[in-house]
Amino acid sequence: MARYRESACRLCRRETQKLYLKGDRCFTDKCAVERRNYAPGQHGQARGKLSDYGLQLREKQKVRRIYGLGEKQFHLTYLNATRMRGVAGHNLLMLLELRLDNVIYRLGFASSRNQARHWVRYGHVLVNGRRMNIPSARIKIGDVVSLKPASKDEVPQIKETLANLGRKSVPAWLEVDAANYTGAIKALPSREELTIPMQEQLIIELYSR
Repeated sequence: MARYRESACRLCRRETQKLYLKGDRCFTDKCAVERRNYAPGQHGQARGKLSDYGLQLREKQKVRRIYGLGEKQFHLTYLNATRMRGVAGHNLLMLLELRLDNVIYRLGFASSRNQARHWVRYGHVLVNGRRMNIPSARIKIGDVVSLKPASKDEVPQIKETLANLGRKSVPAWLEVDAANYTGAIKALPSREELTIPMQEQLIIELYSR
């Protein structure tokens, strides 16, 4: 699958808000949004008011970039959300939150979703004691997620991230055992527990056009 390999900070500037794509760097004064809070490019500071379609597109692009999905993968997630019972917008966000790479990030085992995706791809992550190398795998209630014991000692970046494990807050729908570096899914995430500023209804309206 195609991956965006250019500057992650450029994506944050395009949405004119922090998407937290570079982990701890986003909390420092090196953050590009803090230094240049306008869209990139020659005409970045002169962009006019967006149309209704423009607002819908920007919201979709923002959420897609936050979770690190390509357009095709994001659209398939939307289609799955519309086939489920309940509100399509809430279903969409729930499916995104239950991705394995996002769960690793939410538990604090990685400093960003991109880093969590690397941990999964390179076989550092276990689900119910078995290695899982698919970042998009959907985690279910009761599943236990952990890092491979050898990886915690052999990979310096993982050791550095785990050293700050207790400092990050974990959503209420997750349960983390910091001493053993494991986490479990207690419940499905509710809309109120998703603190990222998103207007999912705009995404539904865009795809329903």
